[in-house]
Amino acid sequence: MKQDQPDQPPLHARRGPGRPRKHPKIEEQVKPPQPTIDPRLFDLAQTARYLSVSPWTVRDLESSGILHRIRIPLPGRQELRKLLFDREELDRLIEVWKDRI
Repeated sequence: MKQDQPDQPPLHARRGPGRPRKHPKIEEQVKPPQPTIDPRLFDLAQTARYLSVSPWTVRDLESSGILHRIRIPLPGRQELRKLLFDREELDRLIEVWKDRI
């Protein structure tokens, strides 16, 4: 019979094979708040949320010329296909809509 050695922990206290647990460092747990940067350009979903309308309404406003998308040029006379809208233009559009009512 084997005798338990006093310097080893009992079998139930030993960890099995696998990766050891990572304990977060104290510095990583408490991070100072980072300054937030308000974006100037919104994508389609952000624009829809900002105007409180559906993305399809934003697409309709853009295709009818009421809302102008920002075109970002790429090399080779191409442009970024993502729909981007200027927050300041959205604010002006809201003001126009408020004045009409």
